[in-house]
Amino acid sequence: MKLLRFGAAGAEKTGVLGSDGKVRDLSAHVADLSGDAVSVEALAKLRDLDIDALPVVEEPGRIGACLTRVPNFFCIGLNYALHAKESGMEPPKEPVVFNKATSALSGPFDDVIIPRKSSKADWEVELGVVIGKDTLYVSEEDALDHVAGYCTINDMSEREFQIERSGQWVKGKSAPTFAPIGPYLVTADEVADPQALRVTLDLNGETVQDSNTADMIFSVRQIVSHLSQFMKLVPGDIIATGTPSGVGMGMKPQRFLKPGDVMEIEVEGLGRQRQTAVAAE
Repeated sequence: MKLLRFGAAGAEKTGVLGSDGKVRDLSAHVADLSGDAVSVEALAKLRDLDIDALPVVEEPGRIGACLTRVPNFFCIGLNYALHAKESGMEPPKEPVVFNKATSALSGPFDDVIIPRKSSKADWEVELGVVIGKDTLYVSEEDALDHVAGYCTINDMSEREFQIERSGQWVKGKSAPTFAPIGPYLVTADEVADPQALRVTLDLNGETVQDSNTADMIFSVRQIVSHLSQFMKLVPGDIIATGTPSGVGMGMKPQRFLKPGDVMEIEVEGLGRQRQTAVAAE
């Protein structure tokens, strides 16, 4: 299933794509896509519905973030071999883990707001993993059984805030609109192999990131298992699994976002995003 949220910001309804590609209204069955509503068990019950019998939404309008009220937003740094190389850093020996504030969530077609005093706003296409079970001390072998689904993420970053200022990376990752997710939460059964997905990002029509999740240093299995050794993951948690080479920070000369720039982001099979960068008021 491809689940989504549509409508004005703060008033979204739940939907699902029918076999004809049209949005169907799911709100009579699921109030919103968050927490236990996206657990493995809850999604299994949704599969029993006759999706094509649900009401068609002729004009869904704005597509919102595919999840809301996310408990935790974890990110993995330097997880593509070529990205580590362009950053001038050795590949990590275990996953580099940091957080992103959940208040950064935004819709896949909403404007991205370059924050005040920003000079180095950057883009990062990533495969997003959505947790579907309480997950603690899970083995790599069983880790994918705990995944509810996947989504496209643009893990926006402000590199000065992230790297040149004191403190943790979360400061450069968490400005409002710095986490466009969606358009869809694609259930795990539709993704045969999360390590075989093309990931791309176009900037103003030029492809700057074009890779495959096969280049990930740590697989989805390894990441979920690793995180669960230190904390309990819960339904609705998001994990951004890292970005490939082609970020602005890695270019020579470096290149960062300016108002008016347009990003188009896609993970194979999970949907395409489009955002325009605008300056903060």
